[in-house]
Amino acid sequence: MLLSLVLHTYSMRYVLPAAVLLGSAPTYVLAWGAWRLLSCFLPSRFYQAVDDRLYCIYQSMVLFFFENYTGVQILLYGDLPKNKENIIYLSNHQSTVDWIIADILAIRQNALGHVRYVLKDGLKWFPLYGCYFSKHGGIYVKRSAKFNEKEMRNKLQGLMNTGTPMFLVIFPEGTRYNPELTKVISASQTFAAQEGLAVLKHVLTPRVKATHVAFDSMKNYLDAIYDITVAYEGTVDDKGQRKEAPSMTEFLCKECPKIHIHINRIDKKDVPEEQVYMRRWLHERFEIKDKLLIEFYDSLDPERRNRFPGKSVNSKLSLKKTLPSLVILSGLTASLLMTDAGRKLYVKTWIYGTLIGYLWVNIKA
Repeated sequence: MLLSLVLHTYSMRYVLPAAVLLGSAPTYVLAWGAWRLLSCFLPSRFYQAVDDRLYCIYQSMVLFFFENYTGVQILLYGDLPKNKENIIYLSNHQSTVDWIIADILAIRQNALGHVRYVLKDGLKWFPLYGCYFSKHGGIYVKRSAKFNEKEMRNKLQGLMNTGTPMFLVIFPEGTRYNPELTKVISASQTFAAQEGLAVLKHVLTPRVKATHVAFDSMKNYLDAIYDITVAYEGTVDDKGQRKEAPSMTEFLCKECPKIHIHINRIDKKDVPEEQVYMRRWLHERFEIKDKLLIEFYDSLDPERRNRFPGKSVNSKLSLKKTLPSLVILSGLTASLLMTDAGRKLYVKTWIYGTLIGYLWVNIKA
């Protein structure tokens, strides 16, 4: 019985973060909505600047839980950019936590508010935030033949026209790598072999479309591409086989002691512009990722396993960057819930905000 209680308590570690993050959603949407109305008659760049600041506040609170609360150790390798740049961020994809990894790097460049994602189309139905992510500059895309290139180009051009800082996150694999989904991995490897591309072991064959459209649209606006490789320590079983990366819930239960992040900064002049050449280039970048991950997971030398080659930097995030956001948003939410009128507004925001968001994304679709 005692063991069951301990296990239950351990598994409930995610409840507090989930309650705060989801519970503050209406507060955040109300603040953003008020600013959206006030900025209607202002130049777009003013709206975008404040929106980025609001986004930074919320995501700083997210990082309080994912870094400070969990106590995870962040180990950085390779190029460590410190200054803000307009970039495309390309990463391997294995967990929902990968979204947070982009925040982890962005806050260390004071660029957290500028993070925008290329997202799977189905995520636009996420309550409240599905609509907001698009308003913040996120781009929803469909796969293969349904990919709307014109819409993506127009969205990026609109952001550039207002001088919006760009930290555009793309996961070229298109879906998460899960070693337990052998059919998905096999299909990806078969496709690579049929196309005359190197067969990859620890990543899926990347898709080039979104990356090419993003780079082609912003090539005169960008400074660089960040090629990111992520590995979660503790994702190998007793037999030495790689297992599924932690979900957000598992991560918040402190089941990942360390995250290893390898950064390769690539100047835009070194990226091919034509799609046929970019496809080969992108696959070569994923070959490099695969080699890094083979070394991380499969090296016969124990000294080389569970790390990337080269020197690592243990990067700790200060509470000064995250705690104020937690206090502000939690305080505003608590104040809202203390009055009858506030509670009614809170509930109505959840209900009507979600419905309006669904209506908006449906019209845009």
